[in-house]
Amino acid sequence: MKRITQIAGRAGTRLRDRNRAVGFQVRQIARASRSPVAQGQERFKACYRKLLYHTTRVVGQAKRFAEEVATGRKRARGGLAGQIGLEAHRAYLERMIPLVQQVVHQARERIFKGNTHVPGKLVSLFEPHTEVIRKGKAAKPTEFGKMVKIQEAEAQIVTHYEVYEQRPWDSDLLLPALEVHRQRLGRLPYLVSADAAFFSHRNERAAHARGVKRVAIPNRSSKSAQRKRLEKKRWFRNAQRWRTGSEGRISLLKRRHGLNRCRYRGLPGIQRWVGLGVIADNLIHIGHALAPSAKR
Repeated sequence: MKRITQIAGRAGTRLRDRNRAVGFQVRQIARASRSPVAQGQERFKACYRKLLYHTTRVVGQAKRFAEEVATGRKRARGGLAGQIGLEAHRAYLERMIPLVQQVVHQARERIFKGNTHVPGKLVSLFEPHTEVIRKGKAAKPTEFGKMVKIQEAEAQIVTHYEVYEQRPWDSDLLLPALEVHRQRLGRLPYLVSADAAFFSHRNERAAHARGVKRVAIPNRSSKSAQRKRLEKKRWFRNAQRWRTGSEGRISLLKRRHGLNRCRYRGLPGIQRWVGLGVIADNLIHIGHALAPSAKR
């Protein structure tokens, strides 16, 4: 809105800068949130009400600015280039307004009603596709981003990767992964190994029915003696050790190729970033695999 005012002057709605008031309430919230007593919690909610009041006023002002630019009440004083810039700022406001309104709704539900499961929950205004990911890790109980599947074969070569728009159940990924392997390599694998999250009796039966000879996926919920004997067999334990080693592929992709944080914007940017990391890693390992034959 400040940039629109610089381009269009003082025509139409006057801009009121609430940064100082908002900053004050944010500091008050930070202080009140550290108080363990009931009085501090009441002060915390009172400060949040004031913060949300200022936020809704800013949203209302942004709506008026966008409308006045669209109707021509606010016009650029710098010719065509100024008008193009004005329209770009209007488009930005129209994209951000519903996102800020959703965040305001989430804050009201969370602070005053204790509801943390709001439909369409946003955790980032600038990357709205970001999801909350909880995988039971002690060091990182809550992470933010997108779920990525890495599919690996012999020689540490990644044969397939995928960035999911919405996080699926791990058990729903096994059979599609087998089909991708068949399409890429012309046959199904002799052995499939994954962690316990991928296990289901349906998956195991379907994999065997398709021609996979050995399926090494532990069943944590089974107490049967037959299942325990299966999981103690040498081939099963070896397959699980290989799977544990392949888990290091994810850590390596994060450390060496930057998959811990995407530098591109948007979901297509994440998909491109992950793909470039996988290609770089595959080039290294393909070179290692070909090096002995090249020496001969």
